[in-house]
Amino acid sequence: MSVINLDHTIVPAHDKEESARFFARIMGLKYEGTHGHFAPVKLNDTLTMDFDNREGFEHHHYAFHVTDEDFDVIFERVKAEGLAYGSDPRAQDNMQINTRRGGRGFYFKDPNGHSLELLTVR
Repeated sequence: MSVINLDHTIVPAHDKEESARFFARIMGLKYEGTHGHFAPVKLNDTLTMDFDNREGFEHHHYAFHVTDEDFDVIFERVKAEGLAYGSDPRAQDNMQINTRRGGRGFYFKDPNGHSLELLTVR
């Protein structure tokens, strides 16, 4: 079986730098400024989220598998920022986490309306 890794994805944003800073702050990552016309945030050795200014766009869903330790830290940042979060894609503001599949998970929205999901078990 071949190994295929996602290298980067473009995330449409109303303000790419504000969005990149928000994402980096919540996820505990570094934002080091624009590169070309993108505002990239490197998640790990193989994946970068490239924020890009767009006028109009559909909202997207981005799911992240994290360790229990990272979940706790990111969840605390979400709460500290006063962001609504929820246990279900259709209830992203019920202020609860889910325990599906024996792990923990929750959803919240970024400033552009994109749905971000964190889960500890795939």
